Amino acid sequence: MSMDAAVVEDREVAESPGSKSPGPEARTSDARSRSLTGEKARRIIDAMRRSVAQRGTAASTFDHVSREAGVSRGLLHYYFGTKEQLLAEAVRRDCELRLERLERQLSTAKTADDFIDLMAQNLQDTIREDPDFVTLVFELFTLSRRNADIALEYAGLMRSTREHVAVMLAAAQREGVVRLHAEPEAVAEILFSLGDGLALRLLTEPNRDFSDTILAGITCARALLSD
Repeated sequence: MSMDAAVVEDREVAESPGSKSPGPEARTSDARSRSLTGEKARRIIDAMRRSVAQRGTAASTFDHVSREAGVSRGLLHYYFGTKEQLLAEAVRRDCELRLERLERQLSTAKTADDFIDLMAQNLQDTIREDPDFVTLVFELFTLSRRNADIALEYAGLMRSTREHVAVMLAAAQREGVVRLHAEPEAVAEILFSLGDGLALRLLTEPNRDFSDTILAGITCARALLSD
């Protein structure tokens, strides 16, 4: 199917008789309950990621994103309601994929040092291979400070990722891989705080050698995860 044909098909879905346009608040609420999966969803989310990285959230209109994704503008409104909700969905899906990848990596750890080294490597790989993801997360945080709906989305995302990593930490402790010096969720919160702060600084000064900083961060993590 050609891109033009896909756009026409999407417009028919988004503007079908069974999907009359409600008011703005109802449209946003309805959009949250809909689920777009598969290749189209991946194209839309990838297009939003690129647009936010290049233009910022304010300039990332549905027109830009729909053109880059090869779908209709109406489809984005139907499934996401607003570009802010689309950004939240993009970050949520990215976080889910990254947590799955991290969990697979950490499952190979035999010692606390293995566990810590794998986490540090995961952070550095993200900064090197996909810095746009970090930009998306910080963009979503900025939006959450002035948009109540996004604030709820962002808080929920932070809570779910913290809880997910806490489960990994508790499992690692049961298996004798790590020895936690605080509750799993508290340790997860500190590890995320270290990672978020380092990510911001690594992106801000890309040409600086952060080797000593990374080692200092590993020392901090070791104090929480090992004897």
